[in-house]
Amino acid sequence: MELRQLGYFVAVAEELHFGRAADRLHIVQSAVSQQIQRLERELGAELFDRSPRRVRLTPAGERLLPEARAVLTAAERARAAVVPPEGLRLGTSTGLGTHLDRVLAAFAERAPGVPVELCSLPVGERLARVAAGRLDAAFVRGAEPPPGVRVLPLWPDPLVAAVPATHPLARAPEIDLADLAALPLALTPRRNNPALVDLVVGACHAAGFEPAPGPLNGSLQDTLATIGARPLWTVVYASHARVLHTPRVAYVPFRAPGLALSTGLAVPAADPTPHLETLLLACADHES
Repeated sequence: MELRQLGYFVAVAEELHFGRAADRLHIVQSAVSQQIQRLERELGAELFDRSPRRVRLTPAGERLLPEARAVLTAAERARAAVVPPEGLRLGTSTGLGTHLDRVLAAFAERAPGVPVELCSLPVGERLARVAAGRLDAAFVRGAEPPPGVRVLPLWPDPLVAAVPATHPLARAPEIDLADLAALPLALTPRRNNPALVDLVVGACHAAGFEPAPGPLNGSLQDTLATIGARPLWTVVYASHARVLHTPRVAYVPFRAPGLALSTGLAVPAADPTPHLETLLLACADHES
């Protein structure tokens, strides 16, 4: 059994999708599948129920998952004890858009030469890694921190509606949420982003309608491609919309007060890691 195999197993267990796990690991999907199969042979047990439509953990996989995470955390701590990390290990998400660019630029000005390692992970894994000391800090939205982690508020992140560029609403300078009632809503499953889903669905209810569910896709890029081809809508952070190049999709602001989630920085509750103060100053530079 190798650490690499356990890392692949944890990625698939968290994504419940071999393709998304491969994207997260920056390797081809076949390599992930081969290493998982090898691990299953070595353990003498199937770890995943695989079907064309879904991937689920078996009981053996559910028992292995917390143990695999513990082994990976212990290995990371052993490595850090020998060669303490000199750079900044920062958890991110795809929706940060221009915020991330501006914070990184401000950090580079304040700490030239300090390397920054970016880790794009699901919010639960980001928080778990901060708690375990495997990340120095992580950007999060609407997440409840685990023991040993606190979240420092940074800035509000407004949401905009993503609609087909050919739809009449695409030409409006602003819209009300109720204007979208006739269109199906293509939103990520709640388990992926509870705060976002609860905000949007709750706002729809407050506007007087139950959003019709649209198709579920594996990524935001897939969702936007689908919206470009059929009448659907979703929400995107305004900061992210500014860097998306999707000519078949239009991004329309909501009328005030609109929809927004607050972005915060998850940090260790005690014993701040190196460069954390500089990162907070860079976030403040970004705001000014």
